[in-house]
Amino acid sequence: MMASETKIFKGGCPQDCPDTCAMIYSVEDGVLKSVTGDPAHPITRGGLCVKLKDFAKHHYNPDRIIYPQRRVGPKGSGQYERISWTEALDEITSKWKGIIEDFGSEAILNCCYLGNQGIINGLTSGDAFFNRLGATISEKTFCASGSSTGYLMTVGPTGGVDPESFVHSKLIVIWGQNTMSTNLHQWPIYQEARANGARIVVIDPQRTRTAKNADLHIRLRPGTDAAFALGVMNVLITENLVDQDYIDRYTHGYAELKQRVLADYGIERVANITGLTTETIQHFAREYAGTQPSVIRLGVAPERNRNGGQSIRAICSLPALVGAWRHVGGGLLEMPLWEFPLKYEEMCRPDFIKPGTRVANLTQLGKVLEEFKDPPIKSLFVNNSNPVSQAGDSFRLESQLKREDLFVVVSEHFITDTAKYADILLPAAMQAEQLEVMLTWGHFYLTYNEKAIEPPGECVSNSELFRRLAKAMGFQDSYWDRTDYEMLNDFIDWSSPKLQGWNMEKLREAGYVSLAGAAPDKRLPHAEGNFPTPSGKCEFLTTQADKGNFVVPVWRSMYEGMQPGEPIDPLPEWLPMRESPISNPELAKKFPLNIVTPKAHAFLNSQYANEPNQRHRQGEQTVTIHPLDAEARGINGGEMVRVFNERGSFKGKAVISDDTLPGMVVAFLGYWHEHNHGSAVNAISSSEFSNLGHAPSFSDNLVQVELAA
Repeated sequence: MMASETKIFKGGCPQDCPDTCAMIYSVEDGVLKSVTGDPAHPITRGGLCVKLKDFAKHHYNPDRIIYPQRRVGPKGSGQYERISWTEALDEITSKWKGIIEDFGSEAILNCCYLGNQGIINGLTSGDAFFNRLGATISEKTFCASGSSTGYLMTVGPTGGVDPESFVHSKLIVIWGQNTMSTNLHQWPIYQEARANGARIVVIDPQRTRTAKNADLHIRLRPGTDAAFALGVMNVLITENLVDQDYIDRYTHGYAELKQRVLADYGIERVANITGLTTETIQHFAREYAGTQPSVIRLGVAPERNRNGGQSIRAICSLPALVGAWRHVGGGLLEMPLWEFPLKYEEMCRPDFIKPGTRVANLTQLGKVLEEFKDPPIKSLFVNNSNPVSQAGDSFRLESQLKREDLFVVVSEHFITDTAKYADILLPAAMQAEQLEVMLTWGHFYLTYNEKAIEPPGECVSNSELFRRLAKAMGFQDSYWDRTDYEMLNDFIDWSSPKLQGWNMEKLREAGYVSLAGAAPDKRLPHAEGNFPTPSGKCEFLTTQADKGNFVVPVWRSMYEGMQPGEPIDPLPEWLPMRESPISNPELAKKFPLNIVTPKAHAFLNSQYANEPNQRHRQGEQTVTIHPLDAEARGINGGEMVRVFNERGSFKGKAVISDDTLPGMVVAFLGYWHEHNHGSAVNAISSSEFSNLGHAPSFSDNLVQVELAA
């Protein structure tokens, strides 16, 4: 018998993660045998995170949806029967045409996010189709919209510091990110910098895995990031630690910022707000200014409260104050996404949108389904998303998904918390089963993903799904006549200087290409200013204060009719959280604990939380509570506790630890309801926005904790 031949294919991790690893698929006789990290890739370096531990086996999970199915039991029961693609498409298009005739096309809504991070199967995969259909426009702001809006208003659409350049940094400030769980491949670079003499500072309320491995952990209270940044500015200014030459040449609004900081953010007041000592604030400011190159790795977490957008603006102002941008490895990294030369207008087709089409924010999906009238939402199409797990106010959302008059279609891998409410289930391909090119929000590499195996059963990629839907709806546009390869080729701007000399075939052969524009030891994006803002400078005083809740177009189907929101304060400021003893003392009497719900170590949002091995690695849902708060509630540790407020509740195992602060509890995101007593953390989460970019306020919630009955 001849030995099986192993074929090797290049891959790119599909997950909503800054690492976007380059992968190697090993295939024998058409079967995916292993998935490993590409050892040649400068970021991946041959390793994958624990989330991808069993990625090859994940493709063959026996619970996968591999055929179209129709609901046969009550909504929420998860009872389905197999049907053909023809039957599925006929039922979908028949329902939609009837809804359009009776209510208009805006009675249909697509819920899509980053279950896949690719160009043709990711965030914008259905935009062109639903824009052509005339559906209500989806505003997709689950993550980073507030951070990105604040960042763009301060420094503009720039990639910032290349993560590979951090090896040259002498002070690395990780602000609101648990790198070892959510940006793992950056950690070896930090360690290399540390071996060269760098110090690592973590700013985070929780003593995370990363904080425990830092040289300094600054444990500020949740929602006080802006106050801390402004207090640091106070020290920099009063002790003359600023780089005045850089400020004079390359910044806008310093005089106004200085006046505010000195008048309103003295370090005694900031210490009282943040819970830090004045000595801690002074020490950090002096070290930050005096240790160059200094660099900030900005996580998404600081955006997740009422004042999140202004927090980001304050943090993004710090590197220019000390001239950190002058140095290789100095400055700030938020998201290099802005460096990727993609033709979003060609991808999303905003020209299809009818003038005046309304917009619905997906983080408020329960509210949208309940309150939208004229017309009401009569059909919801979900792909790349599990909103019952990921959106706030999930009890409200589930109550709406039970409506018999709401026709729900879900394209998925598994019957998730959301999919169990579907009237029609459609089988989606996984990453090794489709062609794709991956963008990323964590480094500068564009990554090619080859189709390595055939999808099981009748699974299809998102790109193929929308081709079929377009044909079934009778759309004659040439947009859907292209192959995946042709679409990718059309959506990437090969004329960009960042891709000079490259094309699709060369990318396929190489597997990835860097868009950094300079080697990691040479990249100096703002040593001489050149900020892509209206003023051309780092804007402490924004020239875009009228933007308010303007949402970055990529999160809003490229909607051409976007209007600026209410004016915001043109200078960074601190405001207390919406739900806090300061802003809402009556609410705090009933629900005195602030809850933070970070990403889990072994899940990617809710993905892989259905895999027994991953649940074993992550462990059961826990609720970490400070010893003082546990004692006051008669909690000894190890018991099942109930976390609740007026929106909902969930249960978890009590862990008593001073890893969390007094007055604060921590519970990880991502558990499926069916594995966690019928609920999960977003049952208690508000769907209210942050003050920039319509970002969610997932860390701006008060709860009570009690022993479970």
